[in-house]
Amino acid sequence: MLRVMTGLALLLTAVPALADQVTTFTLSNGMQAVVIEDHRAPVVTHMVWYRAGSADEKRGKSGIAHFLEHLMFKGTEDVPQGAFSQTVEALGGYDNAFTSSDQTAYFQRLSADQLDQVMKMEADRMRNLILSEDDVKTEREVILEERAQRIDSSPEALFGEQMDAAQYLNHPYGTPTIGWRSEMEGLSRQDALDWYQLYYAPNNATLIVAGDVDPAQVKALAETYYGPLAPSDGIADRVRPQEPPQLAERRLSFSDPNISQAYVVRNYLAPERNSGAQEDAAALTFLAALLGGNPQTSLLPRALSFDQDIAVSAGASYDATSLDPTTFSVYVAPVPGASLRDAEAAMDKVIGDLLANGIEPAQFARLKTQLRADLIYRKDDVGDLAEDYGAALTSGLTIADVQAWPDVLQAVTEEDVLRVARTVLDRRHAVTGWAMPTGTEEVMQ
Repeated sequence: MLRVMTGLALLLTAVPALADQVTTFTLSNGMQAVVIEDHRAPVVTHMVWYRAGSADEKRGKSGIAHFLEHLMFKGTEDVPQGAFSQTVEALGGYDNAFTSSDQTAYFQRLSADQLDQVMKMEADRMRNLILSEDDVKTEREVILEERAQRIDSSPEALFGEQMDAAQYLNHPYGTPTIGWRSEMEGLSRQDALDWYQLYYAPNNATLIVAGDVDPAQVKALAETYYGPLAPSDGIADRVRPQEPPQLAERRLSFSDPNISQAYVVRNYLAPERNSGAQEDAAALTFLAALLGGNPQTSLLPRALSFDQDIAVSAGASYDATSLDPTTFSVYVAPVPGASLRDAEAAMDKVIGDLLANGIEPAQFARLKTQLRADLIYRKDDVGDLAEDYGAALTSGLTIADVQAWPDVLQAVTEEDVLRVARTVLDRRHAVTGWAMPTGTEEVMQ
């Protein structure tokens, strides 16, 4: 399926270094590449991100994105089964892959002088994967066992699946990335090939190379190995089924004998980062840090674990980087003797007090300093930077958005945080779940 393409002229553009030394270019077959320079150590991270995740699957074929990720290690004519990872290990590096709702990524980290070899192998399997029926049968058993170990034997994971399914009635974020078991069992070789041939193409991929490299060198290598690959003619805009308006809170009660600690979790529908309009996501990032980012000083743990002694733990979280609307989460795990009902009421009081009374200026100033420090520390690991760019670029954002993010965060005001809090923290747009050990069930109101 290789095809030599002519006219491999590249658009090589130096992006203004607002935060990172970043260069980008685009191959004539549509593959975007990003080079992040970091010359502190002679190592490199090489990543290929495909704009295809579990939320892009057809109904009834859940798990195919993750299944294909496994099958990508089965080999090609030039790199036999098992040889890819063995070669990387022999070169002193390591490799892996992961699948999420919005993307699938493959990466290697190794000595910078071995970039040529891993780029050659990664480009080879982008279009030349060989799959036999035996490969598919064997790997299907592997992913079914992975589900058994990671999901079916974990009450917390099962509860999380139920929460997501209740949150997203129509959007595919309600389907687990690993897939529903009944659908995983039916995944076929043709299903895998259809997914592979459509999505695993240069015009649906982003190359990230980060570390001790020269952009011109990376450009030459990418032109050599990725440049000749034929694009897919089936790539279209990623338009997914959207959620109908949620008009009432949804509540779940879940019990399992293997739950050791009862807890309450609530997920609110929340906006994601959008290109050129990241302000609401930045304010929600502050809100998550304010409510639950620090187990000692944030509002929920401070009030519920220290002041009231009603919770073993409490917190909040928000992941801004997704293609479609995401969730903002809060949780509380009550101390022995405290009911889930009382714990939830105490959690709601903290949220209500915040909305009514506002934010302490001193605490807000500390948050700004902490978030700025976190971003600076993250730059110490070039692999983290590569992930930041890869996740963003496969979720509808641009390099300019990634580089503007620190400034957007620093521009957030107390009023911004309260505005998004009043909009997002609306229980009519939330799913609240109680998880309890079997035999200790409480009646949910």
